[in-house]
Amino acid sequence: MAVRKRAATAVAAMFSLSFLDLAGLGLAGLGAAGLSAGVAVAEPLGLPPIPIPADNPQTAEKIALGDRLFHDLRFSSDGTVACATCHKDDRAFTDSPLRTSEGVGAKTGTRNAPTVIDAAYFTSFFWDGRSASLEDQSQHPFLNPVEMGLPTHEPILVIARSDPFYVELFKKVFGKSGDGVTMDEVKKAIAAYERTLVSGDSPFDRWRFGHEENAISEAAKRGFEVFVGQGRCVSCHVIEQDQALFTDNRFHNIGVGVNRMQSAIPRLSAEFLNAKSKGVDVDKAVLTDPMTSELGRFAITDQFDVIGAFKTPTLRNVAVTAPYMHDGSLKTLKDVVEHYDNGGRSKGDPPQVNDYLSGGIRPLNLSKQQQDDLVAFLETLTSPAYVGAATK
Repeated sequence: MAVRKRAATAVAAMFSLSFLDLAGLGLAGLGAAGLSAGVAVAEPLGLPPIPIPADNPQTAEKIALGDRLFHDLRFSSDGTVACATCHKDDRAFTDSPLRTSEGVGAKTGTRNAPTVIDAAYFTSFFWDGRSASLEDQSQHPFLNPVEMGLPTHEPILVIARSDPFYVELFKKVFGKSGDGVTMDEVKKAIAAYERTLVSGDSPFDRWRFGHEENAISEAAKRGFEVFVGQGRCVSCHVIEQDQALFTDNRFHNIGVGVNRMQSAIPRLSAEFLNAKSKGVDVDKAVLTDPMTSELGRFAITDQFDVIGAFKTPTLRNVAVTAPYMHDGSLKTLKDVVEHYDNGGRSKGDPPQVNDYLSGGIRPLNLSKQQQDDLVAFLETLTSPAYVGAATK
């Protein structure tokens, strides 16, 4: 766990704490972020200041608490799954190379696990955006039958109120103990930990923002021109003057998955709206039924213009987080580039794209050289801490 140790050491320096002090608290896997009020910390090159909610300020102890909660296997029905099971520290906080995540009893859902890195900057969570904050997002996997499989949050609270480590830190961080500890505190601690998982300082950042001309290859530089030019990738994977989140935090139908079920959309959308009006649990439905999953953002908003639309993921560390897309259906970056070059069609798709395809998705007519250069550029977005993560 060299990644976690290096990061924790950096956080220790910020707080004038020793690594042993933090290790004693269970603090690990922390990025170099602004962690508490009054502490000035420089974000990694290429990233903006981290937004911190006023009602959930960062402290070292809260982050240590969230770290332990994030990695605790006991918060699943069979004691085998933690948040970190699908968001592994040494896999750039994904479960690569799995196509879709495995939960309790080796059950598989319908969605590929997105990275938690840089989630501090996201404005919505899950591929369909059904949570508006890290705090809200953190509570749902515990109860999903194909993830952690708990019937209620009560087993988490039993442990949180009795485990000596938790008792000490909930008291220290929130001033609460016993029944005073609720899921509100659990959610805030997990979110505080996740906000430390930030990742910049990539070769691209050193070239673009640090002005190191030799930080990336000539092929990657040509790929950057494709990215911002003929490829139009930058339209959704945003790069700004002094920072790059590589996401617009919006939702788009790019043809993945939905192309193959387009004839069923009228029937399926009507059936889902009917089921939703009768109280179907959307969180469970989209992870347990493949057809429902492909409805994308529509399952949340009931609006037909976002059928098959999914959130734009960040591209940071993308070279080490294969496979790709919400369903993990594209195995390599070359496959991804070819999908866009074909105007939103992958191998095996019908000749006609779906009627709800986002307007910007159309054939790119990239040459083989341009496609290879674009992949070379994407490979420069890996931060030093995660180089080699795909081979572990």
